[in-house]
Amino acid sequence: MDPRVRELYAGRHLRLVVRNGWEFVERPGIRGIVLVVAVTPGDRLLLVEQRREPVDANVLELPAGLAGDAESPADEPLEEAARRELVEETGWDAKTMERLTSGPPSAGVTSEVVTFFRARGLSRVGAGGGVAGEAITVHEIPLATAEEFLREREAGGALVDPKVWAGLWFALRP
Repeated sequence: MDPRVRELYAGRHLRLVVRNGWEFVERPGIRGIVLVVAVTPGDRLLLVEQRREPVDANVLELPAGLAGDAESPADEPLEEAARRELVEETGWDAKTMERLTSGPPSAGVTSEVVTFFRARGLSRVGAGGGVAGEAITVHEIPLATAEEFLREREAGGALVDPKVWAGLWFALRP
């Protein structure tokens, strides 16, 4: 552990720490976070919707998850985590995963780094909806009208994770 880091709180999934006077959150034991940009053979963008307690609302998101979480080995490669999360959340599998980019989603609050993957060669293998304890709704949105769908949902008060917009940008640039 970094000697400059002092732990303020440790919960089951998160740690609040301070380094050089800056308080931030860490996820112990996690290798990374993966996001999947997936477009079906019928040109539909796969999105998921689930309740997020920190914002007290349902949020539209890209399929995503943690590498090295409880459902996977601690040394799980990011590409394998992306494929696993895609299947668990959406019921679609991919022949290949292409790494697109990585970066911090909220660098002032957390040490997390998110890696975007593009799923290619999709085939349906199940219903999706997440693992036990998750209540995920899968949306298959026509790529041609995805922006309109997202704007309508936002206008209706829904929360759309901004990473969805980045994913849409990638989806429109094969």
